Amino acid sequence: MGLCAFLLGSRPGIAAEIAPTKFVTANGITVIVLEQHFLPIVEIHALIKTGSAQDPPDKAGLANLVASLLDEGTTTRTSRQLAEQIDFVGGALEAKASEDFTTASARVLKKDIELGFTLLADMLQRPAFSKQEFERIRTQILGEMASDSDDPGHIAMKAFNQLVFHGHPYRWPVNGTEETLHKITLADVQAFYGREYSPSQIILTIVGDMTLEQATALTQTNFGAWKKGTVAARNLKNPVPVERRTVQLIEKDLTQSTIVLGHAGIPRTHPDFYAVTVMNYILGAGGFSSRLMDSIRDKQGLAYGIMSHFDARLMPGSFWVNLQTKTETTNQAIAGVLSEIKSIRDAPVSDQELAEAKSFLIGSFPLRFDSTAKLANVLAQVEFYGLGFEYFSEYAKWIDRVTKEDVQRVAKQYLDPKRYALVVVGNTAKAKVKR
Repeated sequence: MGLCAFLLGSRPGIAAEIAPTKFVTANGITVIVLEQHFLPIVEIHALIKTGSAQDPPDKAGLANLVASLLDEGTTTRTSRQLAEQIDFVGGALEAKASEDFTTASARVLKKDIELGFTLLADMLQRPAFSKQEFERIRTQILGEMASDSDDPGHIAMKAFNQLVFHGHPYRWPVNGTEETLHKITLADVQAFYGREYSPSQIILTIVGDMTLEQATALTQTNFGAWKKGTVAARNLKNPVPVERRTVQLIEKDLTQSTIVLGHAGIPRTHPDFYAVTVMNYILGAGGFSSRLMDSIRDKQGLAYGIMSHFDARLMPGSFWVNLQTKTETTNQAIAGVLSEIKSIRDAPVSDQELAEAKSFLIGSFPLRFDSTAKLANVLAQVEFYGLGFEYFSEYAKWIDRVTKEDVQRVAKQYLDPKRYALVVVGNTAKAKVKR
């Protein structure tokens, strides 16, 4: 039995090979169908190829506001009717924006598949964007921002993105800022929807207990009349690299410093992505088995937790390390992080580190799609990033192929202990961080 089949439970119809059917409708929707008959559930998942990266610079948060309003009423159903109809069958409707794309989905039992399609199609094609809901949702988002504004981790990450993505669409939080959100009008919401939402911008993934014929017919019935639109031009530019050590200190009267350190990374489609994944697991993404955890937490006792991360995005995302440490040990912790970054560049990792990283990454891979919802989400992203459906059967081989030499090469290429952005939130006078 294949590893995927074993970890997903030896249910009929699940094999290591996940082989969906893909077609494009006459009006341009990319449809991906995967039949799975062991649970009477269907996930209908739409990925719209637009996100906060398409926000006008002075109106950050627009894509998120549009997404947040999709399930708040259509021209045929009020927001209350939408909620009541999906609740009545025990289903779920969701919509959310991220940097590169927006998702909207309906999860229903097999017997309610027609309702699921109807409600999702209504949300996507006929959002009402009522003035009342617009004001209510905007106020709600502003309220969430106000509570985030006291969180040192949130403050540090926001400042870090401003430094690393200077002048780039990724510099703003997905939900925008108080200042930009106040500038957004209902007309902006309608214009963004009109410009960005059209059939050729949609990847529709249908996973669960239905047949290909049923999925095809329901897609045609519910989405077939949606008129083709013109796709807005995309500017996929890379962020300008941080040229030198750039420090931002943010004063907060706290007993701990929150530290974020890093720089630009690589796009998800980069050929080195898998080697970087292995390297980063060893450096700081591997929990208790990572070098950063071993050095900064276990040996030096400077932090309770520490991790490193490469963002997987359409344009190069960021690489960052974050941790909290006592104010007095701020400089020691920063020096420790830089020392580990330097060390993974300067010498090959051990055979044991490499083997453990591969074993975890390959072993945990099937857990990324161990539910209908997760699988629909992953399938849509595989299509969005153009990874090919062999991703499911080949991932283990791609990880296993990574050598110690690859790990050192990508560490040298994509980690820089001299040119990076550093943000420290805390008692900066006591922390004495050098600018």
